[in-house]
Amino acid sequence: MIVYNVTAKVTWAINDAFVAWMKQVHIPEVLATGLFFEYRMLRLLETDETEGPTYAIQYTARTPEDYNRYISENAPQLRQKVLDKWGDQYLAFRSVLQVVN
Repeated sequence: MIVYNVTAKVTWAINDAFVAWMKQVHIPEVLATGLFFEYRMLRLLETDETEGPTYAIQYTARTPEDYNRYISENAPQLRQKVLDKWGDQYLAFRSVLQVVN
């Protein structure tokens, strides 16, 4: 299995709206691709939250092929929607992990 992790730092000004939008709009759109079968949204603790909190959104794909298909077919449009919605109040980086247990 592959875990696609998106770590996002948001400003306090958008925090509540961002969390609601992620749960109600963005995460369902990602899952609707059919390429991930579960997700987790976590808040990082013990980090500097002066400018705002940091979240990790983790999507699990069954195969590397599902993840790669998402990246090539869906990610560009969905990433653009996030940028259009939150602009410079949102900063993200992405990582890919393999489940080894």
